[in-house]
Amino acid sequence: MAFPERFSNLPDYAFPRLRALIDHLPAGGEPIAMTIGEPRHPFPDWVGEVLAGALEGFGKYPPNEGTPGLRAAIAGWIDRRYGVSVDPATQVCNVNGTREALFNACLATAPEMKNGQRPVVLMPNPFYQVYAVAAIATGAEPVFVPATAQTGFLPDYEALPPEILDRTTAAYICSPANPQGAIAPEDYLARLMALAEKHDFRVLADECYSEIYSDAAPPGALAVMQATGTDPERVLIFNSLSKRSNLPGLRSGFVAGGPQAMARVKQLRSYQGAPVPLPLQEVSRRAWDDEVHVRANLALYASKFRMTAEVFAGVQGFALPQGGFFLWLPVPDTVGTGEAAAVKLWTETGVRVLPGAYLSRDTSAGNPGDQYIRVALVAPEAELQAGLIRLRDCLYG
Repeated sequence: MAFPERFSNLPDYAFPRLRALIDHLPAGGEPIAMTIGEPRHPFPDWVGEVLAGALEGFGKYPPNEGTPGLRAAIAGWIDRRYGVSVDPATQVCNVNGTREALFNACLATAPEMKNGQRPVVLMPNPFYQVYAVAAIATGAEPVFVPATAQTGFLPDYEALPPEILDRTTAAYICSPANPQGAIAPEDYLARLMALAEKHDFRVLADECYSEIYSDAAPPGALAVMQATGTDPERVLIFNSLSKRSNLPGLRSGFVAGGPQAMARVKQLRSYQGAPVPLPLQEVSRRAWDDEVHVRANLALYASKFRMTAEVFAGVQGFALPQGGFFLWLPVPDTVGTGEAAAVKLWTETGVRVLPGAYLSRDTSAGNPGDQYIRVALVAPEAELQAGLIRLRDCLYG
């Protein structure tokens, strides 16, 4: 029996690759996991109460795009956070976490052809892996644009040849970036908007880490869109409660954008999307309305950032992330690649990290993640400190 060829070149996903790399090897110490971006801070203490009060909702089919109350809460948060007014009825859709929406929005809005040619979908390299699958599923050519130290860990889309840009239907941007932690400043986003206007493509702005940062709150794509007068149909933003509210298991996020684009997103989702259960939508509504727990969460990360800076003081190549909770650490030449570093850390210390190459793709210029590791700062602070000290002494001592 035949299978589709379009996904045949996909590598194994990052975490199965890591298991194949190190699980057969003995740990060199008490295991400490620093691989997955799963927040381990406490979620708001009112979650159980809200959930218990909404249990009867499990007996009903939930609205596919979110209850009016939930969509109003999301629109209210966008207004408070970015100063942008969106219509909750036509510009907001609740989704099962943003991975689903990042995939479906490309499928729903990216044309099958552009200027009589196969289209292109742009994405940073390294990147969140769903971007590439979404591009392939639409029949587009994924173009991986290096996001390295030389480019401020953001993709330089402006440097691409006009023949690529003229075929582009969508460009993904992640800010704060996963895995590097770079924040796209307002002028970068403004230039991206201008590029999208000039070459007629849509910006898909993944802002899932927007509420975790070291200094100033990251600017948002919708705010820059409004300030620059960019066509609202050119921009879709994505966010969730996974990182902001420490609720990754809730599987609740949103996509927001221009009414025409959102109509297509909602139409596709009405056929194949699974709506978030009503009790979980009620928890989501309360979470988007509340900033107290978000400020407390940010304070916990600020303490972790201070501790991490102390542990790595004097280590060449170390930098705290501007946003998000990952360290993007260069591997010393004496160790070699990120894979070699992951094996060394596991077998000598029990610390488990993710090789950077598992988050990026090989190109003619090489793999921009090959000599990096990604380290998630999500464990409780004492456990995290112990793991970081082991990591430092093993790789940089």
